[in-house]
Amino acid sequence: MKIDFYRHSLDETDIAAAVDTLRSLFLTSGPMCKQFEEAFARRVGLNHAVSLSSCTAALHLGLLALGIGPGDEVITTPMTFIASATSIIHTGATPVLADVEPETGLLSPEAVRRAITDRTKAILPVHLYGTMADMKAFRKIADEYNLAILEDAAHCIEAERDGMRPGDLSQGACYSFYATKNLTCGEGGGFATNDEALAEKVRLLRQHGMNKEAADRYHGKFMHWDMVELGWKYNLSDINAALLVHQIERLDDLWEGRRAVHDAYVEALADIPQVDVPPVYGKGAYHLFTIQVPEGARDGLLSYLTGKEIGVAVNYRAIHTLSWFRKEFGYDTEEFPEALRIGRRTLSLPFYPGLSVEQIGRVADAVKCFFAG
Repeated sequence: MKIDFYRHSLDETDIAAAVDTLRSLFLTSGPMCKQFEEAFARRVGLNHAVSLSSCTAALHLGLLALGIGPGDEVITTPMTFIASATSIIHTGATPVLADVEPETGLLSPEAVRRAITDRTKAILPVHLYGTMADMKAFRKIADEYNLAILEDAAHCIEAERDGMRPGDLSQGACYSFYATKNLTCGEGGGFATNDEALAEKVRLLRQHGMNKEAADRYHGKFMHWDMVELGWKYNLSDINAALLVHQIERLDDLWEGRRAVHDAYVEALADIPQVDVPPVYGKGAYHLFTIQVPEGARDGLLSYLTGKEIGVAVNYRAIHTLSWFRKEFGYDTEEFPEALRIGRRTLSLPFYPGLSVEQIGRVADAVKCFFAG
């Protein structure tokens, strides 16, 4: 039987909440979004949360709210999804890539320090696969050079490192509720921060720059709205928010399930010398289970596993090797050697709560058979 790459953990409570919303007055941003934002802020331990249509929207608006724009540079990693860089481009600023740590694939603080220029305004670290980057090191660099930090926490709701969580040492953290994420509504994202003014700026920009949202305009006495800034259509609907609210209550249980699957994989793959598993520092969120195999073997293994009806993905090919980035920025493929090496060796195996020991064993046996020839 096929082993899917990912299966969501929505239950009847989540589905019922969405159905109730479909029968209610508000389908767009309304009371469910507000309920979710309050619950999510409590869950991530930050004072303010803003629901959005995607993590890309959160990154884009977070950068704009920090004043990032044309002429500025923002340092980020090549070992990430493209949105970490394209969100910088959408502000008019320039993404500056810095290489990653060889063991973890996380953005290297030393490489960031070397990439700073007089145009650098911010650092955008990515918490890859659910393991937090070294935020204490980035905070030290940011303080030294008077830089902002915006965290790409798309993989990383539940993680901690050195006693810190996403958003604790930065201006804000950006989250994804995409179909394959630990907390999902199919499409969605969020921005969380301890800075009230920053949250309000993001809230304003998500709805065209209008000073009153739909829920404000259609309750009580009519009040005219005004457009006070140029904004975007980045709000989340109440239908999506309804799917998220009760999942928050189950996040710890779902995290335990993913941790158990992670540990079972580590044990099952331990005797395959061609397979390396990236380390997890601190408390990981366990969003993806990636392995690294010898260069030149990855694509063959992908094909082999797919032929065995085992779902696989690549997270990620280094973005400086992608056609548009090479054309636009003139990157040399060899420019960031650690990201290049990891991007050529990495693949992601099926990973979600409820993946059985038997299924994990079947995946491990297929990997072993491939290398056995």
